[in-house]
Amino acid sequence: MNMQRCEKGIKRGKPFFITIDGEKVVAYPGETVAGAMLSGGKMRFGNSCQKNSPRGVYCGIGICYSCLVTINTIPSQRACQTRAEAEMVIETQASTKEQPWKPMI
Repeated sequence: MNMQRCEKGIKRGKPFFITIDGEKVVAYPGETVAGAMLSGGKMRFGNSCQKNSPRGVYCGIGICYSCLVTINTIPSQRACQTRAEAEMVIETQASTKEQPWKPMI
C-alpha cells in the first residue's frame, strides 16, 4: 500500500532513492525519513519490546521515540526528525525484552 504525497501546488526538488529494508523508495529533498517511508507504503517501523506489536509514527515531532529506525548502520534514529538523503540505507528495528530500545541522543 503506497500512500500518496500531496501534489497540488507543491514544487519538489529532484527525486532520489533511499533503501528501506532492501527496497528502493523514492524521496524528495526536505522530506523526513518517516515521510518517505510512509509515502513508500512502509507503515511498520519496528516492534515494541513489551508486546512485540508493530510500531510506526505516533507524535511526528520527536518526543515519543516510536519511529526509531537504523539509518546507515546507526541504530535508534528518529525517522520523524531525520531528513532523507540520497543513498541512505534505513532498516526497521526489532526489539526484545532482552534488548529494549535505547534511544541514542
